[in-house]
Amino acid sequence: MTTGRTECGLQYAIRKSGNAVGYCALGIKCGTRDEDPQWSSGIAHFAEHTIFKGTDSKSARTINSYLDALGGELNAYTTKEEIVLHATVLKEDLSKAASLLFELAVHPTFPEDEIAVERGVVIDEIHSYKDAPSEEIYDRFEEMLFEGSPLSRPILGTATSVRKISRDELLRFVREKFIPSKMVFTVVSPEEERKVERMIKSLSVKFFPQKGAGETTENAEREKLSKEVSHDIPTFKASQFDISVNKRNHQANCIVGGTAPSLYCKQERIATILLCNILGGPATNSILNSVLREKNGWVYAAECTYTQYADSGIASIYIGCDRSNMEKCLKAVDRELAKLRDTLMSDRRLKAAKKQLLGQLAVSSDNGETQCLSMCKGLLSYGRVASDQESRELVMGVSAEQLRDAARDIFAPEKICRLVWL
Repeated sequence: MTTGRTECGLQYAIRKSGNAVGYCALGIKCGTRDEDPQWSSGIAHFAEHTIFKGTDSKSARTINSYLDALGGELNAYTTKEEIVLHATVLKEDLSKAASLLFELAVHPTFPEDEIAVERGVVIDEIHSYKDAPSEEIYDRFEEMLFEGSPLSRPILGTATSVRKISRDELLRFVREKFIPSKMVFTVVSPEEERKVERMIKSLSVKFFPQKGAGETTENAEREKLSKEVSHDIPTFKASQFDISVNKRNHQANCIVGGTAPSLYCKQERIATILLCNILGGPATNSILNSVLREKNGWVYAAECTYTQYADSGIASIYIGCDRSNMEKCLKAVDRELAKLRDTLMSDRRLKAAKKQLLGQLAVSSDNGETQCLSMCKGLLSYGRVASDQESRELVMGVSAEQLRDAARDIFAPEKICRLVWL
């Protein structure tokens, strides 16, 4: 892997692959939590949507067909802490895809007529959540848990706030937030790494001609955050709640969980990843799948997820079931959490759990796009990309005591939160 930083402050990472497809991603360390209070809620997500609607030299129609005509794909997403634009193309078209990503981020024009069209699309997306309670309940739970913090903001915003977003706001948002010191560029491609590196440096000069524009306090701040800190001293006081709401849906939905280690709590974070995979990962032998679905047939879906942020995190158990089964499911979850809090896992079971997680990670990372986006996340969060061996050693280093401590900390009865929609 080749890594570096251009003169303007843009970081990059390049990994050589063995197939004919190239993947590239441009990440910006700016998400929903970075929206200034005076701006309309949801502007980060709306900017991500509308930067595809025109640049200084390309219309929306040209952008839409630019990579499609080459058999490639162009996409983007927004989280609470980042915006990522990414593309997949044949290796010979990598430079075209990379140049397009930079152009979209640096020279968007936000045509008024296109903004009006996209506003309707995003508002429809917001309204569609009301027809998908299994998705909406996650947002409501996080808003309640992080009440009073920028993390409580919904990524999509609200229909009212999206209607208020103006072209001037979008231009200002991009001008202030899309700067090279907050950007990273990652590539997974069969091309020689040095050749790709020269391409990135050339694009950096083309789109960010002012040298030294980005290297300010960003690295120092990232280094400060990356030191192991205690996640139980967040920058806000997490709310605690146990709420049931009659939504009159056929399916009942529930989230049980609480705050969890941040991105920068190294040991606790890895233990939590392993804990959540054991409890409710994608495998059919996870605890929730085994007890709630395979053994008793009580649920349509059951999973445990862990989302990490710079200063906190959230670990949550989701249950989707018939209304008549909800109470039985909640009691079963309480029993299983008590076991994890009170009992050390056997060496044999822990070893098997680690092997399973490492296998899942290896299968996932075999995909070039997944590799590229993972590298992008690593650079944005830590300023570096962890090697496969380093990740393996971290997982293998988790002890039964650390796993039990994670369960006691995150799922302590006095800290746990619950939201039930019946």
